[in-house]
Amino acid sequence: MTKSPVVGKSRKIRILVAKPGLDGHDRGVLVLARTFRDAGMEVIYSGLLPTPDEVAQMAVDEDVDVVALSLLNGAHLTAFPRVKKALERKGGKDIVVVGGGIIPKDDKPKLLKLGITGLYGPGTSMEEIIEHIRERVRKERWS
Repeated sequence: MTKSPVVGKSRKIRILVAKPGLDGHDRGVLVLARTFRDAGMEVIYSGLLPTPDEVAQMAVDEDVDVVALSLLNGAHLTAFPRVKKALERKGGKDIVVVGGGIIPKDDKPKLLKLGITGLYGPGTSMEEIIEHIRERVRKERWS
């Protein structure tokens, strides 16, 4: 995997947007995908209902910098850690993982401990989400 941008050329952040598990509410994730694209990122969308293993395999196969997970169904403490563990098993432990959706305040420290950051909910500005992703990629993938 490429750890730094190509010298003299601009390299786009490659981001996989996914809703692992049983969550068919895709309007918000489609808005995120379009926003990331408009911000200059190369976006891959997993489609609806992928398993955590499918998300991880797609991330490794597509050589992404970031996996952006979104859930509105309350399964974030199950699905997000499963994606993170599957990434580690499949050789993608250095891929940045961010999450969002309906995540209660008490659940956030558990996800942060696993290295899953962002954890934004409805109403978060797109600029805040984009800047968080750019900063993590700069520090963890391109340094």
